[in-house]
Amino acid sequence: MPDFSVKIDAWTHGNPIPARFAFSRPGDDGPFATSDNVSPAIQWSNAPEGTRSFALICHDPDVPSSGEDVNKEGRTVPADLPRVSFYHWVLINIPATTSGLAEGSASKEVTAGGKPVGKTADGVTGQNSYTDWFAGDPDMGGTYGSYDGPCPPWNDSIVHHYHFEVFALNVPSLDLEGAFKGPDVLAAIEGHVLAKAEHIGTYSMNPAVPA
Repeated sequence: MPDFSVKIDAWTHGNPIPARFAFSRPGDDGPFATSDNVSPAIQWSNAPEGTRSFALICHDPDVPSSGEDVNKEGRTVPADLPRVSFYHWVLINIPATTSGLAEGSASKEVTAGGKPVGKTADGVTGQNSYTDWFAGDPDMGGTYGSYDGPCPPWNDSIVHHYHFEVFALNVPSLDLEGAFKGPDVLAAIEGHVLAKAEHIGTYSMNPAVPA
């Protein structure tokens, strides 16, 4: 039987993500503008026998561990700065009968203050890392559920990589509620993963460092 696989038709595996799927894009009159923030269509196939549900995580492992230089004029985020993961999409309890998600199913625009967490038509969504990024912001602060796309620093010296991962699980649901996060899901699926597959895309806001 062919291996479990994940595919996103909007870009080839390992290639740049089109700006319409991103939270931000380079601006016409400056380094930053909000973008369309549409969640991409994603499909998976050849799930192993015994699969009882799926979980989906999209994360960027290239996020600066310090915000000291982030998005500051005249400065650049150094390439050798330690990096951490930023979670863009956390979805669990996807039925075993599901083989993909439609474009725009998790986001169709930038939503100030975030989108709800909890049960959706496709599963149960946790919070993404924009919740922490915008914490305390009077205009954007809130709990960000579902998908919110790439928004790397516009002065970063490296290209960011976005891993859209799907896990085939041997349990029908995970016992997670409320505003759970990506690391909570990774801990909960330990010992339950029958197969994992991913589709990677790249993105950059820095014209000097094209994706």
